[in-house]
Amino acid sequence: MRAHIVPGLLALLLLAACGSGASWQAKPEQHIVRKGETLFSIAWRYGKDPTDVARWNRLGDGSLIYPGQVIRLTPPSGASQRTGSTSTSGRQPLPSIPAQPPPAWTWPTRGTIAVEFGGKPGSGTGVLIDGRAGQPVVAAASGRVVYAGGGLIGYGELIILKHNDTYLSAYGHNAKLLVKEGQAVRKGQQIATMGEGPERKPRLHFEIRRNGEPVNPRRYLSAR
Repeated sequence: MRAHIVPGLLALLLLAACGSGASWQAKPEQHIVRKGETLFSIAWRYGKDPTDVARWNRLGDGSLIYPGQVIRLTPPSGASQRTGSTSTSGRQPLPSIPAQPPPAWTWPTRGTIAVEFGGKPGSGTGVLIDGRAGQPVVAAASGRVVYAGGGLIGYGELIILKHNDTYLSAYGHNAKLLVKEGQAVRKGQQIATMGEGPERKPRLHFEIRRNGEPVNPRRYLSAR
């Protein structure tokens, strides 16, 4: 009897996984755009540099994407990340993008770091900062809002800021978002209020990415 039950349960588990965020491939080569997604949210999901993704897909500034569009997540043949190398096929080279310096950062909220970069609970791609529910969350540096919403699993209500072509920062598990996509913000400006993070505690997930790769925020922030 068990021989018939176990395969059935296994099939149900596989179907459940296909309907969840766990169904993403480890290293997919393409992504089909869904409603509400932006170039930056797609790049963030897969740990890619949005500037690279825009270049690989000839998207310009990346604003012209639409549901159903197929987005390449790997370089075209012969081209690598952040370089302008070409293949022997004679294709026009992708322009290289020089790295830009980091902005002057400030802490995004008051409180102590409860979970360090790479630690758990949490995604491990940033730090979790303890605080009080509803306390202000501010922009760690001046920039532009490139994502504001709750569409990325594991981040809650999330804001992503673009500071230059090299650096982005993210602020997750917010209770209320006070800025909109496309809005310019200044360093220290309040952009959200703190909500509940992992373990149902008031916490902010704060993340810095350099060329799409998460880096330890402590490298850029003053000591606490």
